[in-house]
Amino acid sequence: MTTFDQFDAYCFDLDGTIYVGDRLLPGVKEVIETLRAHDKRVLFITNAPTKTRKHCQLVLAQFGIEAPLCDIMTASYVAACYFREIEPEGRVFLVGEAPLREECEAQNVSLTTNPKEATHVLVGLDRKFTYTTLNEAMEAVRGGAHLVATNPDVACPVETGFIADTYALASAIATASEVEVAQVVGKPSSYYVTHLCAMLGENSRAIIIGDRLETDIAMGLQHDIPTCLVLTGASQRQDIIRTNIQPTYIIETMHQLLT
Repeated sequence: MTTFDQFDAYCFDLDGTIYVGDRLLPGVKEVIETLRAHDKRVLFITNAPTKTRKHCQLVLAQFGIEAPLCDIMTASYVAACYFREIEPEGRVFLVGEAPLREECEAQNVSLTTNPKEATHVLVGLDRKFTYTTLNEAMEAVRGGAHLVATNPDVACPVETGFIADTYALASAIATASEVEVAQVVGKPSSYYVTHLCAMLGENSRAIIIGDRLETDIAMGLQHDIPTCLVLTGASQRQDIIRTNIQPTYIIETMHQLLT
């Protein structure tokens, strides 16, 4: 697919690209080892709001892949950055799991459990989402809080198929509140790309490798970054026609990345 002199940095999605559930996908470790042997930088960029950067680091280590925190970016981390940098005075009602809360607390984001106090509702994947949560988030949004989603994914690939993801929950809150989602901070947003470019540094020739057309590949297209769709996760060839999102390269498995 590519030669070593084309790119300096390879930016890999995680779920559906590097692994699915507890299973490392074929060819991944060998490709990463080869890239590093040729002095290429390897970054891991995920839309998962249910993982901290540290958790991703530990998961990769279990697969025998070492990665410093400075080379890992998650939607939960970027969401926390968003409130620290863009909405520092915000009072955030959080719909999400512990990792999202941990990243927000690490960056001193002001959190509240009182819908009446909230200036923003931040939604990430929450596998314990309830009718009570929906009503409280709706109350906050109807009271004037801005609705922010960590990522635009409606479903997430797992070993048994798919589970509902962040945007399914955010859409339920938006529908009940009769508003639109005000902001998405994960891929393919320009805010996410800003942080990615800061990680890469100036003049870095990068490629984005991922399994999802609407996020990984769309982000590259929108910001003039080459992309590679790997058919081991969410998107398949027929989805290219449906979405009209065309990756630079398409590979069946990670083995083909460097052939």
